[in-house]
Amino acid sequence: MTCFTSSSAAVAKRSFLSGVSLRPCVVNAPLRMRKAQSVVGSAMASAAAAAAPAITGEGEGSLEQWVRQMLPGGFAAQRLIGTGRRKTAVARVVLIDGTGQIIINNRTAQDYLQGNPVWLQYVKYPLASLGYESKYDVIVRTEGGGLSAQAQAILLGIARALIVANQANRDPLKKQGLLTRDSRKVERKKYGLLKARKAPQYSKR
Repeated sequence: MTCFTSSSAAVAKRSFLSGVSLRPCVVNAPLRMRKAQSVVGSAMASAAAAAAPAITGEGEGSLEQWVRQMLPGGFAAQRLIGTGRRKTAVARVVLIDGTGQIIINNRTAQDYLQGNPVWLQYVKYPLASLGYESKYDVIVRTEGGGLSAQAQAILLGIARALIVANQANRDPLKKQGLLTRDSRKVERKKYGLLKARKAPQYSKR
């Protein structure tokens, strides 16, 4: 096994093609010490895995498994569900009792919405306006449109699901305008025009 200095280890870490192990060289260490280190390392790894919640697994696959576990029968079989639309985006939202996690298409909201603070504010605002930030977990399946339209569709879907959860939530949500469907869309292009209304320049001769 090849031993590395701190500088060479840093260089190897930056290389994706480096196949040399970066672990410290323990060839000359006593066998008993190496066994003790392996036992301690495995014990620490198992303790960390037990302490971590199920939702914080690595990769999209673990989140997908968590969603399937929390939604037996899929989206259509859930009780607290709401559908939101904006432009060409559609979002189906399910509320379950939890701690405020927001999962969009088997990804965290921070990851799916690319950390955009405006889009994140859209999806969090209905719950925050009622003080339910840590009462429900939100699981969303969305498609169509862009991320901005999807975020606004999720906002409407969450607001509608909150009404299904409790009819008393309708008045405060309606006063803030969270139940109004934004029907604005891009106007279609017309034949003979460059865009929806833009026409080519008139030429007399």
